[in-house]
Amino acid sequence: MEGTVEEQDKSLVAVLGAGVMGVGIAALALGHGVPVVLVDVDDRVLEKAARDVPLRIRQGQLLGKLPRTTDLPPLTTSTSLEAAAAATVVIEAVVEMPEVKAKVLRAVSESVAPGTPLVSNTSGIPIDELAGHTLRPSDVLGAHFMNPPYLIRTVEVIRGPRTTDEALDPALRLLTSLDRESIVVGDGAGFVINRVLQRMINESARIVQEGIATHEEVDALFQGCLGHRTGPLATADLIGLDNVVDSLRVLHTRTGDAGFDPCELLLSKVGTGDFGRKTGRGFYAYES
Repeated sequence: MEGTVEEQDKSLVAVLGAGVMGVGIAALALGHGVPVVLVDVDDRVLEKAARDVPLRIRQGQLLGKLPRTTDLPPLTTSTSLEAAAAATVVIEAVVEMPEVKAKVLRAVSESVAPGTPLVSNTSGIPIDELAGHTLRPSDVLGAHFMNPPYLIRTVEVIRGPRTTDEALDPALRLLTSLDRESIVVGDGAGFVINRVLQRMINESARIVQEGIATHEEVDALFQGCLGHRTGPLATADLIGLDNVVDSLRVLHTRTGDAGFDPCELLLSKVGTGDFGRKTGRGFYAYES
């Protein structure tokens, strides 16, 4: 079910949030010829994003993950949600805090036309919880992109209990036109990936905290014994330890499961600003 040229020409993706994931999603869409308006509240963040997006596209092209073309649509940036009003699909990628996501989704639902899919890139907040803050809960669904989204092809798509086919279908068509494989799952805190992954990261960090093994040893065991491409703690650094802690808190609050209570080592690293790759230090140190 490939998107036609005509369908892509009519598409405009609004990406809300110009952080790591917002930049990656914008690069994915632009790299496949779909125009993007990137919205953030911070002009400096948008200026950096405007520099970073072409670099991400080039990386994707060099690795054979994006089409090798120089004829790319323009990236539009704005600090106003009104810039998203003409979007055919909205993808929200702001910070993983329920109150912030709810506020942004509510505001954009007031700007776009009824029936426009409102897609949250949340990594764990139940979709129906977010949908309840919008004007039209039936338009809301989730698309949990992996990082970086222009390199990792599979997307965990979450259908909330009030999500309609009229919202889900165009979102799936967009993902198909971006050469993504969509796996649609039901709603619930953490969905599938993070319900498992975040607990694994938390337990791995707790093992390091207790002195049972080093972070290198934990990751080496997962790679050597289980065939994981990267271990859980290197994965945590890629996600961002701040995002890991936010996701764990969401899961702990909504499930009551003590296994999701962020361990002290994670909290300590976040408290000192060691978030992982994006800050140059997490469980590992990275060159700037």
